[in-house]
Parts: sequence; C-alpha cells; structure tokens
Amino acid sequence: MKSRDWLNQKRKSLTGACLAHALHDGYTDALYVFLPVWQAQFGLSYAALAIVRALYSGTMGGLQIPADRVLRGLSPRAALILSTVLALTGLLIMASPFGFAGLCIGLIVAGIGSSIQHPCGSMLVTVSYGSASRHPLGIYNFSGDLGKAALPALVAVLLPILGWQPVLGLMAVLGIVLSVALVPLVPATPIARTAKTRTASGQGRGGFGILTTIGALDTATRMGYLLFLPFLIHGQGGDTATVGLALALLFVGGAFGKATCSWLGERLGVVGSVMVTEAATALLIAATLFASLTPTLILLPLLGIVLNGTSSVLYGTVPELSDGDTGRAFAVFYTSVIGSGGLAPILYGAIADHSTQTIGVLASAATAALIVPLVLTLRPHLSGATAGPQERPGFSRHRMLRWIGQGRQ
Repeated sequence: MKSRDWLNQKRKSLTGACLAHALHDGYTDALYVFLPVWQAQFGLSYAALAIVRALYSGTMGGLQIPADRVLRGLSPRAALILSTVLALTGLLIMASPFGFAGLCIGLIVAGIGSSIQHPCGSMLVTVSYGSASRHPLGIYNFSGDLGKAALPALVAVLLPILGWQPVLGLMAVLGIVLSVALVPLVPATPIARTAKTRTASGQGRGGFGILTTIGALDTATRMGYLLFLPFLIHGQGGDTATVGLALALLFVGGAFGKATCSWLGERLGVVGSVMVTEAATALLIAATLFASLTPTLILLPLLGIVLNGTSSVLYGTVPELSDGDTGRAFAVFYTSVIGSGGLAPILYGAIADHSTQTIGVLASAATAALIVPLVLTLRPHLSGATAGPQERPGFSRHRMLRWIGQGRQ
C-alpha cells in the first residue's frame, strides 16, 4: 500500500510540475501576441518594443540562479504557488490603468515569478523519480510546448473581441486556478537538493560546463532558424498564411520531438542521441534552405522533431552532471539556454545583415554541426548507463548489434 501511495505521489508531483511549466511557458510566448498592440498604443519603435519584451525575458533568465538560492528552503508547493502568484500579479499590473510604466513594471514582476518555476519544477521531477527521471523530465519539457501552443492561440482569438487588458486579466485568472490546483498535487515539505541519480562519485566534474555549452548552442540554433523561417517561406513564394502553417508544422514536430527524444536518449545514450539529432538538424536546415516551398513544408515537422527534441536529452542529463546541487545546476542550465535564446537572433541577424540571408541560415546549421564533435568530449563524464552502447567498457561490435536488435541499453 505504501508503494502504491509513493507511486501516486510521484505522478501527482509530475502533473503539478507539468501544469506549472505549461502555464508559465504559455505566459512567456503569449506576450508575443500583444507586441503589435503595445506598439500601436504606446507609439514604440521596433527597438523600443524589443527592449520592453526583454524586461520579461531578461528578468526571467537572469534570476534563475538567485531565485533557486533564495527559495531553496521552501517546499515545492510553496515555491510553485509563489512563482504563479507573482506571475499573475505582474499580468494584473500590466492590465491596470497605469500606462506604459505599469506595463514595464508588470513585465518585470511577471518575469520574477517565472524565474522561480523552471529550477523548482525540474528539481521536483528529478527528486520524485531519482535515477528514472530522464523520461519524466522529457514529459515536463514537453508540457511547456503545450502551453506555448495553446495560450498564444487563445490570446490571438480573444484579443480582437475583448481588448488586451481584459485578456491579460483572464490570463491572470488561469494563474489563480493553477495555484489552487497545485495544493493537492505538489508536496508541502522541502525536498533534498541532491537527487539520487546514476552519477558515480566525481564523474560529473567538468562535464556540466560542456553540457551547458551544448544546451546554449542547441538553443542558439533553434532561435536562429526561427528568425529566418518567415523570410525563407516568403522567398519561396509563400504568403502570410503559409508562414503561419510553416511555424505550426515546425512546432508540432518540436512538441513530438520533446516527447520522444528523451526515450531515444535512454536507448542510444546521451552522446549517440545528441549526435544523431544535431547532425539531422544541420542537414534538414540546409535542405529547407535550398528546397522549394512544398518540400520545405513537408520537411518542417521532421526538422521540428530534431530541432526541439535534443533539449529533452540535455535536460535529462543535468541531474547526472550536477555534482551534488541539482537545483542550482538546473538554474544555471536554464540561465544559459534562455540567455542564448535572447542573444542568438541578434548575432545571426548581424551575420545576415553583413552578408546574406542564406549565410545567416547556414550559420545556424553550422552551429548544430559544431555540437556533434563537442558532445564527444562529454563521454568521459557520463556513466555507462547514459553514455550509450559505444562508450561502455567491453562493448564489442557483436554485443552492440545484439543491443540494437533487442532494443535495450
């Protein structure tokens, strides 16, 4: 009976973490829908609009580590509810009649709230599942994509009907509902900061920096390609509706990739799966660059799988290489990938401005290709259970073929 209760609590914890992740990631991407409205209402230039948007993303990314350090004594329930309450409070400040100053202050408050969610939710899943956390972390990662798909679409439908301030108020109501829902799902007692994983003593030393670099480069590839995709579709003869379809196909593939690539990581190991996904990413990006419109649309779901799916493998490896403090490791990792996601479009845009769009797209493909040799340096830091079949001592060619045939690690 105790075993069944323990299993139920693990599932509840995963459900609570996923709900929080879906809502907060939905908040993050829904803000893009408001940008044209704010630009018109407050008379903002594109540069000013980018700075306004950065008030949220910069706060969220920059406070991951401080938030983890300051709030580590709180229970997961208290931390996730605090995170959500702060985020919805920021939305209410934005929706209140305080003008442009209220908008800026609200974005900062909402960013503070969302900065708490990532390391706390990831740590909760890791501690709940221990050495079996790789696949649950993939589910947690996938849940964020569901929020990114659902909430911006809902906002886009409601904005012409209600106006931007009432829509922000409704988004805040969703936060209140989540805060109540988290009470029976998430543990009310503090959790240990070190999770039981398959890490051998000292194995993670040095490897976490490599993993974080790979995560940053992987995110840079993704955000760089997204910058150019609308222009690529227009250049192939597509209209605005076709651009929307292209993005939808890429995101659907990405959601599927996050749900499946963590499973691939368990079968091929971290090194093997990352090499496969990043090599495929580089090739498919290049293929869409030189293909016509219809083949590009066909390729985009496949590209989405590998473009987004690698992150599930990387997130699932953080506990193994955390060298003790898993919560802080997640905070550092998220800071790196969020920061990379903000800076990469600027860098790739500058490359394209000083050359051509084609060179900019190829630069993003080259970034994915760069990860392939880099991930090989991660091999000595991984345990045999996650490194993959080729890295295990005494693993002969015959045994490797048998491993593939049996579908086991």
